[in-house]
Amino acid sequence: MLLKNQFDYIDQQILLKLRKDARKAYSQIAEELNVSNSLIHQRIKKLTSEGVIQNAEFILDEKKLGYKTKSYTGIRLREARFAKDVMKELEKIDEIVECNFVSGNYAIFILIYAKDNEHLQKILYDKVHLINGVAGTDTFICFDTCFKRNIPIE
Repeated sequence: MLLKNQFDYIDQQILLKLRKDARKAYSQIAEELNVSNSLIHQRIKKLTSEGVIQNAEFILDEKKLGYKTKSYTGIRLREARFAKDVMKELEKIDEIVECNFVSGNYAIFILIYAKDNEHLQKILYDKVHLINGVAGTDTFICFDTCFKRNIPIE
């Protein structure tokens, strides 16, 4: 497994370039870094096999797809033993795009995209609240995402 100090300049530059555009051609990265195309292929293969690079994804614009309501919901459990089963059930709800096991007042924090507030209400009351082990929820509507970024590459 790679540790922070095992990244050299080439690894860092590759990650920075892929972070900006995951579809960037390896040959273009090689040209920009003034190294061989095969070196870029080898390094990306190494970073992928070590799990540093896990997946190249497209970022979808939820608003353009009709999802106008974004919310974060904290879930309280009846008992801690329900956590794993509740998370398995939450994964079946397509509108929940992120699920985190957390500390504090909530056991689970989820990110939900809904078409509108009525759709969000149906997700919460007809799906989430019916999951065995859920004691209650608190939902925070997100008005706007000011910025979103990856962690720094050092």
